[in-house]
Formats: sequence, C-alpha cells, structure tokens
Amino acid sequence: MSVWIQSEFMQSDEDLSALAASGSAQAEEILITRYAQLVRVCARPYFLAGGDGEDLIQEGMLGLLSAVREYRADRNTAFKTYAEICIRRRLISAVRSYARDKNLPLNKAISYQPLSFCPGGEDALSDQSVPNPEEVLIGREQANERTAQLKSRLSAFEAKVLSLYLQGLSCGEIAVKLNRSYKSVDNAVQRVRHKAVRIFESAITA
Repeated sequence: MSVWIQSEFMQSDEDLSALAASGSAQAEEILITRYAQLVRVCARPYFLAGGDGEDLIQEGMLGLLSAVREYRADRNTAFKTYAEICIRRRLISAVRSYARDKNLPLNKAISYQPLSFCPGGEDALSDQSVPNPEEVLIGREQANERTAQLKSRLSAFEAKVLSLYLQGLSCGEIAVKLNRSYKSVDNAVQRVRHKAVRIFESAITA
C-alpha cells in the first residue's frame, strides 16, 4: 500500500480535488466515497415525496461526480458547499423532469424540501451559481408547518426511523442502531413515505 493511500484521510477535499483534476482516478474515487452519504441525505426527502430511490441516488452521484471534476479552489468556495449545490441541482432537475413526464404531483411538491432535511440548508443555495433559490424552496414557515404536520402523524418508532433515515443511514444500519429487524425498519420507512406523499398532495390541491 502506498504512502499516499495511507494518508488519504488526512488530505483535504480541496487537495484531493486538485489531484483529481490533474488526472488522479484514486483521488476522484476517494472524494466520491467521502461524499456518498451526502448524496443519500440530499436524496432522501425527494424519495419520501414520491421519487424513485435508486434513480435519485444515481442522479445525485452524477451531480457529485460533476462537482469533483469541475471544482476549482480559486472560486473561494469550500468543496463541500460546491458539491452539495451540484448534487441538489441535479436532483431537482431530475425530479422535475420525471414528474413532468409522469404528470405526478411531485412536480409541484418538490418545493416542499424542508431546509432541515439536507445539510447546509439556505447557505448551500446562497452561492451565486444557483439562480433564484426562491423558485426551488418555499418559505421557511410553510416548510416548518408541513414538517410538523408530517411528524404529528408519525408513531414514536417512525419518528426515530425518519430522523436516522434523513441522516443517510440505510435500513440495515437503522435496524442495528434501534435493535429492530430490517423488515420493521423498511416497513416504517414505507409508512412514513405514504404519509408524506399524502401531505404533499393535499397541500397541492388545497
């Protein structure tokens, strides 16, 4: 094992990005692995709102790959911030396209995305490269209202599962953490999803 690989976890995102830009596939792979959970975290709210989980993860990973290959340190933006912007932009575009083609309520429910569901919140969208974030996010008060509405319909177990799920943990990891079976956790995620979709749809038709 090379010395560089041994010290990979000590290298900053920016250093790894520079190495990736110079052609290092290993540096690119490390960054992708490092931020894979961020992709899951950012994709989870869209899945709960009715999107396809695997498709969303793939789209988010493409956004992350774009960030790795296009990031430049001279933009005075941290790699993490830039990566999140690219991931979320890709997710938003994919969901809107999918919903438009399928004529799904998710096309409008996309604006539900609560600020607390994805790390970075408003700060991650404040970069000038993301035009008119108001078109993507509804007001904080409305987002909080719908989040509270969803949480009020959850059991104590579902609320725990939701919290961990939105942190990017898999159903298997949540099962271990809560000392429950995989099936019980997966069923809870599906129940939360159904409740979330009903709230989104009622908000649209109200």
